[in-house]
Amino acid sequence: MSAGSVLQVGKYGAQARCGISPDGMDPEIEAKLVRLKQGGQPRLLDLFSGCGGLTLGFVSAGCTSVGGVELDAHASKSHALNFHPLVDGLPDARFAMAKDILEHKPRELLNHLQKHSPDKGVDLIVGGPPCPAFTRVGRAKLREVYQHPEAFKQDPRATLYVPYLRYVRVLKPLAIVMENVPDILNWGGHNLGDEICESLESMGYRCVYSLLNAANYGVPQMRERFFLLAVHKGTGSDPSFPVPTHKVDFPRGYSSSRQVALKNVLADVSGKGSRYLPPPTADGAALPAVSALDAIGDLPKLTDHLNNLDRRGARYLDGRVPHTNPPHSDYVRLMRKWPGFGSDEYLRDHVTRCLSNRDYRLFALMEPGEDYPKVHARAMQLFQKEREKRQRAGAYLPEGSEAYEDLKAEYVPPYDPGKFPNKWRKMAANEPVRTLMAHLGKDTYSHIHYDSAQRRVISVREAARLQSFPDGFRFAGTMNPAFRQIGNSVPPLLAWHIANEMLRQLGITPRAIPDFTQEPRKSPVRTKVA
Repeated sequence: MSAGSVLQVGKYGAQARCGISPDGMDPEIEAKLVRLKQGGQPRLLDLFSGCGGLTLGFVSAGCTSVGGVELDAHASKSHALNFHPLVDGLPDARFAMAKDILEHKPRELLNHLQKHSPDKGVDLIVGGPPCPAFTRVGRAKLREVYQHPEAFKQDPRATLYVPYLRYVRVLKPLAIVMENVPDILNWGGHNLGDEICESLESMGYRCVYSLLNAANYGVPQMRERFFLLAVHKGTGSDPSFPVPTHKVDFPRGYSSSRQVALKNVLADVSGKGSRYLPPPTADGAALPAVSALDAIGDLPKLTDHLNNLDRRGARYLDGRVPHTNPPHSDYVRLMRKWPGFGSDEYLRDHVTRCLSNRDYRLFALMEPGEDYPKVHARAMQLFQKEREKRQRAGAYLPEGSEAYEDLKAEYVPPYDPGKFPNKWRKMAANEPVRTLMAHLGKDTYSHIHYDSAQRRVISVREAARLQSFPDGFRFAGTMNPAFRQIGNSVPPLLAWHIANEMLRQLGITPRAIPDFTQEPRKSPVRTKVA
């Protein structure tokens, strides 16, 4: 293939009108390959983009963002704020506006996003269709709402991969990435991974999918997700997954959870028809896992919340806190020096929730890794001790009385430990944290800070660090929308690894992730972990 063959397409009349060049190549695909060969930057469109975790990874590897398609107004504004030039100091409305993929035709939307660009088109499409109907937690909630055992199959969000595929069919990217929860492989007895691959193969793509854990790629979070990669056969390449950079010892539950998700895949003993690839394994040079302490141990301590008990209302993200500690790990160096998103020596978004004295008391007593059932039992013990103390002093607190219930509420959280086993969890300083969820937008008890002296849940900036968003990345909105955006995102560092591998498959040299392992070491941060 050559530039000349693209320029000659027009004279072949009927073949060109049918979308086929004389050598069997789709002329639109061929033109995109020629453009990249001549040094053009890969143009990226992010569907269901959120605030831009996937976009950040691909832009950092050398792509240019065409825009994001996102229904959440705060997330769409964040995407515009970080990846497109401001207009009079504000995000460009073209990119910042919320966009419903069901209401925008692919060509029309692309023309809108590239209105002022002489270089129109898309080379890569990435994105993660919303996943509530695929998750086991989401299915249970839908059954509860609709009172039907298979209500999750009726959730329209379960079919949002269809408009994603429509965009692929119309815009003809060279390659795509789709992300989702592992249970997309076992949805109502169906392996949607293979079904999506069948559709893509009918469009001329070669596909593979796997389950990747972010912790294996240097993210301080044990986040397991489904990733589907596809490249157009016209590229002459096969999709492949990046080799892990870190070796992690996962808790036993991760293996069993993976087996459930892979039930339908593993049942196909012949292997025929399945595009599943086991995740690559780390080699002998792999680094140890990045821990919570490695990720956030340099951040300033927060204690103001202890003086603002039960404060409610919006928490704003416009503060600037100076860094008081030097970077103490390679991971922190990356977060502060990420190309294009580095820190200006001040920390933004380091705000946390103001809760109750009941919660702070329990946070201080919790052990690393302790979950809600243990917390509830501990709280009941504290309550009974206080009740006995007051009764000895003459108080009348019979079980079931109003005074009894009032005192219990001061010591015991109201959630049933049998229904909410994962609601509370204290992070362990020396290991990656558990998965950050979109539910962070409602509460953050799932990630209680390991430092008992601070007695709090994580801040917005700590959540961003644990998801691998660099310190220079900005979030639109207030605290709760920012938490939701972070929990919904693909970790940008994992996305960068995937982008590096994909660009190499397309014959493009990506921008490498900075290596800070050779930098002189400074004294580590002394963080007291109670």
